[in-house]
Amino acid sequence: MAQDFYQLLGVDRGAEPAALKSAFRKAAMQYHPDRNPGDPGAEQKFKEVNEAYEVLSDPQKRAAYDRFGHEAFKNGGMNGAGGGAGFGGGAGAGAFSDVFEDIFNEFMGGGRGRGPGRGADLKYALEISLAEAFAGKKATIQMPGTVPCETCEGTGAKPGSGPVTCPTCRGAGRVRFQQGFFTMERTCPDCGGEGRIIKDPCTDCGGSGRVRRERTLAVDIPAGIESGTRIRLAGEGEPGPRGGPEGDLYIFISVGDHDIFERDSQDLYCAVPLPMTTAALGGEFEAPTIDGGRVKIKVPEGAQSGRRFRVRGKGMSRLNQKGRGDMFVEIAVETPTGLNAEQKALLKKFCDAGGDEACPESKGFFAKAKAFWDGLAEG
Repeated sequence: MAQDFYQLLGVDRGAEPAALKSAFRKAAMQYHPDRNPGDPGAEQKFKEVNEAYEVLSDPQKRAAYDRFGHEAFKNGGMNGAGGGAGFGGGAGAGAFSDVFEDIFNEFMGGGRGRGPGRGADLKYALEISLAEAFAGKKATIQMPGTVPCETCEGTGAKPGSGPVTCPTCRGAGRVRFQQGFFTMERTCPDCGGEGRIIKDPCTDCGGSGRVRRERTLAVDIPAGIESGTRIRLAGEGEPGPRGGPEGDLYIFISVGDHDIFERDSQDLYCAVPLPMTTAALGGEFEAPTIDGGRVKIKVPEGAQSGRRFRVRGKGMSRLNQKGRGDMFVEIAVETPTGLNAEQKALLKKFCDAGGDEACPESKGFFAKAKAFWDGLAEG
């Protein structure tokens, strides 16, 4: 059983002509063969919504359909439905034509001839150091690519001549053809949709309006930038063919690793090996900062590995904001190696004097281990 025309378009039975047109345009765009290549289901749906709109956009056919339904068009009644009347004549023909003109314009860019196309966007990967990301910099890059041809001034035509109207599409950039009972439209194969062709191409650029040349560009890298950030330089991409507008250049930033610092957003982390004696007796040391300065870190007696000291305002710059993040200095107590005889004797003397008692964490651990083993023996 044929589906109700109103349901096909998704409108109420009392829908105004403007609502019908809007619903049909939406459905036709959804099921258009150009948007669903190789999908027979979409093609069938496209035909059905066309048939529904052809009937409902014609006041006489709509009145007959409202009264008799699909029976009104059997055996040639009302000249049938879906026979292409919407393209040739009848009250709904103008509305049908308007809608398909809108659809063609949306697919093909609208208007008469879209003119020279826009140039391609370009990508460039730029690696900078952490110090450069902190301070910002002006970078100079060499970009291989194309520039407008100076001989023809980017038009692609031999000097003294110029582009002419395409005779195939007569400047429209599109050509129409029949597919069954539908009138379809596609980009003109001769001018590529530009509406113009070059009869006498420039000998230096071969009619493209562009020649290959390396360019030098200056790029401002803001302070606080992070890896993965994209900088857009408008109009610095490939020039469009035959005088078309330029594309854009996208700079993708990668921040390299640092020998001392690790970054987490706007904070910096610095791991410092600390002599056992300084950790045990307390003291101080100087830690570097990303801006080339120094900061004193005071270590209390008995400091353990993993302890962090926070230094406010000594981290990375904040992108497009005032102030800086923080720096965290983490100590790792270093066990002496390569001891001479005198140093070994002193450490042994320290142990004999009860030095191991000064290590409560290790003493506590081994006490727990002994209790564990004793428990197993008793069980």
